[in-house]
Amino acid sequence: MSSELNAPMGSPAPGVSERAPDAGGMDYRDWVRRSYLELVSSNHHSVQALSWRKLYLSRAKLKASSRTSALLSGFAMVAMVEVQLEMQYSYPRELLIAFSVCTTVLVAVHLFALLISTCILPNVEAVSNIHNLNSVSESPHERMHHYIELAWGFSTALGILLFLAEVVLLCWMKFLPIDSKKKTTCTTTPSPTVTTNSGWQAALASTIIMVPVGVIFVVFTIHFYRSLVRHKTERHHQEIEELHKIKVQLDGHERGLQTV
Repeated sequence: MSSELNAPMGSPAPGVSERAPDAGGMDYRDWVRRSYLELVSSNHHSVQALSWRKLYLSRAKLKASSRTSALLSGFAMVAMVEVQLEMQYSYPRELLIAFSVCTTVLVAVHLFALLISTCILPNVEAVSNIHNLNSVSESPHERMHHYIELAWGFSTALGILLFLAEVVLLCWMKFLPIDSKKKTTCTTTPSPTVTTNSGWQAALASTIIMVPVGVIFVVFTIHFYRSLVRHKTERHHQEIEELHKIKVQLDGHERGLQTV
């Protein structure tokens, strides 16, 4: 028996009283047992809060990727359909192949991300709308974590980079035939031949602008993901420290219960 329980009945034990002041009829043993149960339940709720935070983050990623993929894939399809190719102008074969491949890959990547979001998001939404702490285990966001990250990466990193390349190729497809039109109009008139490269210069200007934008986008993406990974690592270290503190407290309460 501990020294606290060997104290006289009229004097309280050091640090704690034999009876809780706010609970009538509760001795020290019941008070230790209740404290132990409260600590275990608080630890359980903290783990559930972490699971719910992961659930909401996965739902936000799926919503953002679905909106971005639907928007950019629609723009790419409209650009491919609405671009007017000049039949009198002979486009470079490499430019036509690059435009076709970039548009196809862009639409395929965004539709794949949209497919993942459409399949997983309803199940996550159904669980997130249930106001029950234990229902978080029914959500597939933990098992489908890799698919969610894949859709997020396809929609944001790879999809936006392909869209920038699509804009550059579209500028070349649109501006290159301008020089051929001016040459045909100059040959019909008796004026001397005037060589202009305004279309080529406009396409080159758009490429010069877009190249540093693409480099900045890649650098920002790498920096963002590294910062995100660093933040997650720090959070995991903090959670491990909190779990260690909870373990120390639980060990102390267990020793108190064994002593009682």
